[in-house]
Amino acid sequence: MNTSQSLDIAVIGAGITGITTAYNLAKRGARVTIFDRHPYAAMETSFANGGQLSASNAEVWNSWATVLKGLKWMTTPGAPLLVNPKPSWHKFSWMMEFVRSIPKYEDNTVTTVRLALEAREHLRRMAADEGIDFDCEDRGILHFYESKKDWEAAERVTGLLARGGLERRAVTPSEIRSIEPALRGNYYGGFYTPSDFTGDIHKFTNGLAKACERIGVVMRLSDEVLSVGASDRSVTVISQSTEPQLEKTSPPTQVSSFDRVVVCGGVKSRELARALGDRINVYPVKGYSITVQLPEKADQEAAPWVSLLDDAAKIVTSRLGRNRFRVAGTAEFNGYNRDIRAERINPLINWCRSHFPGMSTRQSVPWTGLRPMMPDMLPRVARGRNPRVFYNTGHGHLGWTLSAATADAVGAMATARPN
Repeated sequence: MNTSQSLDIAVIGAGITGITTAYNLAKRGARVTIFDRHPYAAMETSFANGGQLSASNAEVWNSWATVLKGLKWMTTPGAPLLVNPKPSWHKFSWMMEFVRSIPKYEDNTVTTVRLALEAREHLRRMAADEGIDFDCEDRGILHFYESKKDWEAAERVTGLLARGGLERRAVTPSEIRSIEPALRGNYYGGFYTPSDFTGDIHKFTNGLAKACERIGVVMRLSDEVLSVGASDRSVTVISQSTEPQLEKTSPPTQVSSFDRVVVCGGVKSRELARALGDRINVYPVKGYSITVQLPEKADQEAAPWVSLLDDAAKIVTSRLGRNRFRVAGTAEFNGYNRDIRAERINPLINWCRSHFPGMSTRQSVPWTGLRPMMPDMLPRVARGRNPRVFYNTGHGHLGWTLSAATADAVGAMATARPN
């Protein structure tokens, strides 16, 4: 094989994971081509997430408490966690692996925290080096709890986070009001992580995509990968343009050859891995958000600036500049369905109205995306069976938080000299 200075590497996927991977590979001297079916970067799961870069939210979901809540909420349309009872082998196999990972809950949480702390430094450096404005707010993240029972459960999680190197401190109800005066409600207590921060994932990813172009990455956007294969000599990518055609004929397919490939395909990674002889059991876990527009001064003053996490409702928030407020949450196991459902959006709007009554929600833009989630909640950063194939996928709800670190890890692997 070639050395890293002359490697031709394909990256499949132009979300936050794919773009950070392409950037890292190019910085290591590889010639990089990135494929995505959309005309712009970050148009799916990286479009309108909760905005939190949150090591404090690194607790994995693998617990019997999560399983019991899921069963309890199955018949409640607006519940934080919703499972479509319609059976499928994909869902069943994923959930069985999820349960088998419960004994690894503590170790996997600590691993995720460490990865998040590493990612934080990489992302800040990229933003500084490339001058990327992404509405970053360095105000920390505040978790709040209404009951003593929930607060004590969070206290136990705080101990796990500390094992991973993250410091967050307990706060009283009066401190909660001091940290974020706009928040309304009666709370038993909370936890505050000053080192966490927030930002607009879509703006960051597109800013980094422009940086990729400046350093020579070939952006094959509007170019959908139809198939991918790997031999002992090369990787073959067959793709087709998704641009609208004036003629009623299909655009021709293109066959491209590379030395190596990195799959960053989000929820499509399972299908791509199967074609390459690997098993990556990613499941599409749907999440929702609303972006509340704040055109009036009164709305801007009534909206919070500190990022919040309501553990009971499973809702997170971020302030994206003076004029926007992002609210996101819920987890829905419903296959590859991308429909925006009113019964899933309404709880987000109602949450805003109850916690920030002075902020108008009349201009709220709903969105949904499919999080690529592995059963053990850890991203897959690994080699495939073929030594030319690599994976950086399966980040679930923490793609924005973890991607800068996993990009560095897969970049080192994919550009390493062969033994």
